[in-house]
Amino acid sequence: MSTEVKVPTLGESVTEATVGEWLKQPGDAVALDEPIASLETDKVAVEVPSPVAGVMGQQVVAAGDTVAVGAVIATIEAGSGKAAAPAAPASAPAPAAKAEAAAPAPAATASEDTGDGVTTLSPAVRRLVLEHGVDPSKIKGSGKDGRLTKEDVLAAANNAPEAPAAAPPPAAAAPAASGAPGRREERVKMTRMRQTIAKRLKSAQETAAMLTTFNDVDMSAVMATRDKYRESFEKKHGVRLGFMSFFTKAVALAAHDIPAVNARIDGDEIVYFDYLDVSVAVSAPNGLVVPVVRNADSLSFAEIEKAIADLGKRAKEGTLTMDDMTGGTFTISNGGVFGGLMSTPIINPPQSAVLGLHRIEERPVVRDGQIVARPMMYLALSYDHRLIDGREAVTFLKTIKEAIEDPTRLLIDL
Repeated sequence: MSTEVKVPTLGESVTEATVGEWLKQPGDAVALDEPIASLETDKVAVEVPSPVAGVMGQQVVAAGDTVAVGAVIATIEAGSGKAAAPAAPASAPAPAAKAEAAAPAPAATASEDTGDGVTTLSPAVRRLVLEHGVDPSKIKGSGKDGRLTKEDVLAAANNAPEAPAAAPPPAAAAPAASGAPGRREERVKMTRMRQTIAKRLKSAQETAAMLTTFNDVDMSAVMATRDKYRESFEKKHGVRLGFMSFFTKAVALAAHDIPAVNARIDGDEIVYFDYLDVSVAVSAPNGLVVPVVRNADSLSFAEIEKAIADLGKRAKEGTLTMDDMTGGTFTISNGGVFGGLMSTPIINPPQSAVLGLHRIEERPVVRDGQIVARPMMYLALSYDHRLIDGREAVTFLKTIKEAIEDPTRLLIDL
């Protein structure tokens, strides 16, 4: 008897997804609620759990296929997995034979490792394992349920002293270079998330009358405050005191004076929000995502830092939900963590503004008639000029600059 596995409800207005990878192969034993596939939606990756315990049966669709909510993607057969095991090798060699000669060996290795408790490798991770000649069974996975990510493999390859001596894996990968050495091409289908990011960003440019205003800010006072209270803050609240809480509070203060920055256009109406839900741009395995810190204007420094740390951790693990990603009235993007000196961030529709933070570096500035070195950061505010005037944008940035250079303003609402 077989049980159908269907695409679950993915969230409001989300009607389809792309099969990212199969976590279980035909013949594998499957436990109740154990993930068997990963789906990529417009915003997050969603795992599909097995509705029953049994044996992985037919995979109705392939990785990369687009599936609708409620569509059947696989079947689960009754049994313990031993009876169906021979069927998997029987179907696996056929496609493997059409690939390069080295492919069957890694496939067999992955199958054997899975039986010992190592999680299934995604195609991208398997390719990196082959290229760098590392042993996946000796790498600790940082993904959900201990699965290996591309970052895990790259880190293991960089830290492995014996990597240069591992001749067999590079030799197996050699047939892939059909052209001249060093001139390779690789075509990889864009993930659904990347496709959506591309469409939304292009749509934002075509819809909004975007303009970017810049300012710089002296980070001396915030850095001194952070250094002074770093240890006691972390000891009391169990989270590090970062710069994001200062800027979030500064945005809340500035948005109170310039409400158009925390608003959006809806047809021929302007919707103003009396709350501040900050979308925080964080890096995830599948790309940049912007989970939301709710009611940031009413949160304490510690609550903001805890919320951001939790969202960042779940973004790396791929466990963010649709609710985590929806909403948001204003975005803060910190390109400084990657070393960016200056940028013109793109609005996150339907929001009307985004604040870009950048790296801190010492630059010569004039203070009291003297040239001194100060830790300076460039700020960039991209905004929809249809809603926000230049004067309002400049005033908004100036308020943030004053609050960061004198953090006491954040406490007395000045």
